[in-house]
Amino acid sequence: MKSNKIFKVFSTNKMAMIFVFLVAGFLAISGTYSIPDALATSGDVKGVPDSFTELAEKFSPAVVNIRAEKSHRVTGHSNRQFQNQPPSGKGNPYHDFFEKFFGDQAPKEFRQRGLGSGFIIDENGHIVTNNHVVQGADKIKVILKDKREFDAKIVGLDPNTDLALIKITSDNHLPIIEFGNSDTLKVGEWVVAIGNPFGLEHTVTAGIISAKGRVIGSGPYDDFLQTDASINPGNSGGPLIDMQGKVIGINTAIIPRGQGIGFAIPVNLAKGIVEQLKTKGEVTRGWLGVGIQDLTKELREYHGIADGEGVLVTQAFPGNPAEKAGIKTKDIILEVNGRKVKNSRDLSRMIAESPVGATVNLLVLQDGKEKVIGVKLGKRDDKKLASSRSGVEKKFEFGIHVADLTPEMAKRLNTSEKEGVVVMNVEPDSKGQKAGILPGDLIKEVNHKVIDSVDSFEKEIHKVKTGDSLSLYIWRMSRGFIVIKLTK
Repeated sequence: MKSNKIFKVFSTNKMAMIFVFLVAGFLAISGTYSIPDALATSGDVKGVPDSFTELAEKFSPAVVNIRAEKSHRVTGHSNRQFQNQPPSGKGNPYHDFFEKFFGDQAPKEFRQRGLGSGFIIDENGHIVTNNHVVQGADKIKVILKDKREFDAKIVGLDPNTDLALIKITSDNHLPIIEFGNSDTLKVGEWVVAIGNPFGLEHTVTAGIISAKGRVIGSGPYDDFLQTDASINPGNSGGPLIDMQGKVIGINTAIIPRGQGIGFAIPVNLAKGIVEQLKTKGEVTRGWLGVGIQDLTKELREYHGIADGEGVLVTQAFPGNPAEKAGIKTKDIILEVNGRKVKNSRDLSRMIAESPVGATVNLLVLQDGKEKVIGVKLGKRDDKKLASSRSGVEKKFEFGIHVADLTPEMAKRLNTSEKEGVVVMNVEPDSKGQKAGILPGDLIKEVNHKVIDSVDSFEKEIHKVKTGDSLSLYIWRMSRGFIVIKLTK
């Protein structure tokens, strides 16, 4: 009986196996069976290269290893910090001790060495790299893949974008690599990074474009490409190449805590800068002479702008091009030469890319009406901001203390505003504090009514009935214009 059960089980399993083999054979013959896409080899999937060998072999020779040396001098002996503190000299109880054991040592010099990458862009030996790789260097050595070594000189630097142009001289042929077009890049496209990470010469890594338009706080023109192609210290200044072998980015930055996250300067941003460095040795940028900020939802509602585009002018600096042309504080810049302005970075880039002395036509929303204003651009001059406050205070509702804006106070606030009242103090747990009002805020309007003094502020506040809401239009040094709503 037992043997019959075993035979039946065996027969059943055997029949099942035969059935599977028959079905598989039928599918194979008929051609209806296929390997799932997820299991296919990379060469079978559209858009995925079999290898990056051809790109690496063809363009690695144009990528160079850069070694920069910087000299630093240390003066005096090691107790200098004690000697410079009172009591100094022989009256200092530590003076005799350090003088006995260290004496008056002569200045010392030590050399700091840095590594980076770059790529040759023409037969004249011009090499693009990062500013931070070569800035301040006393000596720059460039090493090619074929082991040829050259001394390089700096042609020009642009710290604002971290770009630099250096040059070598050679009687023999130099391999070059061409610029591509970063504007046509799409997220997900394959890219290759070539450089010298950690001094390891001509390392090739591959990945994709992970994102565009990244802002990482490195400068006023942040607009980075993000890639997961491995980038490490020493890759700085090396090229990010597309699958056609064109440079679409200059590898520049990494996030120390991140893995597989690197950033490259878009080549379309670099092209004009490199050309200026090559011809003039420096970069000049157009300058409007305005403070600007992005429009928040509240500001768009306040000014009646629905689409979210445009940039708010927070200051029109006296004597600068915009102010001379008629641009005013609270204007909203919508377009530059017919190109829509989406945010502050957009406007800054458009103006910076325009030649000094050129006239740009700005479409501006001024006093509720659109108008075109032509502005002849000056040369950019970065401004330094500082904060301070002073004034005679007067307490008001919502737990805020305000004072008239005086010329001295405006100077300390580093603002060209001539009207408004300054918030001198905000009481703890008051309505003002809970709403977000801060000391140093400059209140410009109450419910669209211009405030030019403490008296006018008091007048407008008293117009609002208990239980009603009001809007304060405020200029804040760290933010520009904001709107804060309160209920009386």
